[in-house]
Amino acid sequence: MNASYQEMAGRLMVALDFPDAGRAMELVRRLEGIPCYMKVGMQLFYAAGPDFVRELKAAGYSVFLDVKMHDIPNTVKGGSHSVTRLGVDMFNVHAGGGLAMMQAAIAGAEAAVADTPGLAMPTVIAVTQLTSTSRQVMNEEIGIAGSVEDTVVRYASLARQAGLHGVVASSLEVEAIAAACGKAFKTVIPGIRPAGSDVGDQKRVLTPGEAIRKGSHYLVVGRPITAASDPRQAAEQIIEEMIQA
Repeated sequence: MNASYQEMAGRLMVALDFPDAGRAMELVRRLEGIPCYMKVGMQLFYAAGPDFVRELKAAGYSVFLDVKMHDIPNTVKGGSHSVTRLGVDMFNVHAGGGLAMMQAAIAGAEAAVADTPGLAMPTVIAVTQLTSTSRQVMNEEIGIAGSVEDTVVRYASLARQAGLHGVVASSLEVEAIAAACGKAFKTVIPGIRPAGSDVGDQKRVLTPGEAIRKGSHYLVVGRPITAASDPRQAAEQIIEEMIQA
């Protein structure tokens, strides 16, 4: 396994969007040997619980727990403490919760690390705007004026001020985030669709190669892998496109 493959595979996050642990583990087994991240979202975490995350960690995977915490600061601090104790490598909160809430997320994670010998600090990131959100929805339904990019960059800057390590955003905003927050500030990019794929309910999408060329740190891919007739081949093709970018 060469270094470029190892690096790019480690930047691919496979979204395990399944209703139960059995189906999720079936896919994990089909991807065995590919050193990618596994992303556990709300559907699977609510169904399978913390034990499924422990199982992935025991198998050697890095885990992104995508539960998008958004609550009062004290509640988010407690949630952050709990998921950090679980051993996840990355988790997220909503930037829309504000500065104090995001600072509480960091405080909860740091407290868990301080309380637990050998536990590593996870990467804590903030959701800016969902990739299913268009400008019209953001302006007219959510009630935020301006462009999506302006809002994303403002939220990213706030997350950096709070001490978070990065954000979830569209690949279309990666360059603006890097300009505002620095290239080391992590960008986790959903809405990735290989050329020719169905975009589904995503509105702001790019191919894996385009996203890497723009400077994205991690790419989240769900249906193009999980719904493929050969998920392993689909994942390998995406990794190859990332390497060639």
